[in-house]
Amino acid sequence: MKLVILGAGGHAKVVLSLALDLGYQVLGLLDDDAEKWGQNLMGFPVAGPLSRIWELAQRDVEFVLAIGDNGVRQKLAEEHQGVPWATLVHPKAYVHSSVTLGEGTVVMAGAIVQPMAVVGKHVIVNTGAVVEHDCWVGDYAHIAPGAKLGGGVWVGAGALVGIGAVIIPGRSVGDKAVLGGGSVVVRNIPSGAVAYGVPARVVRQEELS
Repeated sequence: MKLVILGAGGHAKVVLSLALDLGYQVLGLLDDDAEKWGQNLMGFPVAGPLSRIWELAQRDVEFVLAIGDNGVRQKLAEEHQGVPWATLVHPKAYVHSSVTLGEGTVVMAGAIVQPMAVVGKHVIVNTGAVVEHDCWVGDYAHIAPGAKLGGGVWVGAGALVGIGAVIIPGRSVGDKAVLGGGSVVVRNIPSGAVAYGVPARVVRQEELS
């Protein structure tokens, strides 16, 4: 299994280690930051800009987006439809057989995804996160390290659930909402909101494009 990683920042280090633990042959990384070209990340070459994707796609390889910013990840995925995206689940994660994972999604070490959960495409289920039974997580969302979603939680597309945040069963966090680290959601958070605290309260409301 051959893999090219898109992005060469901090998140790419975790995705790279995940891919190696799964036995992938990592050919290298691509990044649009020209200062990184020719350098190595954890011993693997940064081989040029993202424009090389289509060239490398002809070589029987898969790709994964190792970019933490949800909006950038979505933009790149939409610009490169038809690319063979790898879905990566760390061998030390638990994902029940009834779970649906979308293309390009990554599930990091120690994460737990319980029965009948649906996780969209290019989602990050980060280190030690918990997605309980019957949850629905939209495309391009990020469930940050140590965050916990109770049963039946709904997380919208492009939303960020911050480090260590907790969402009690049956609640929702809307599209592109941002939930601060350590927050506890006891009431639904609307789309485009920035919320934090215990309990979480909306502190800013953004217009969705």
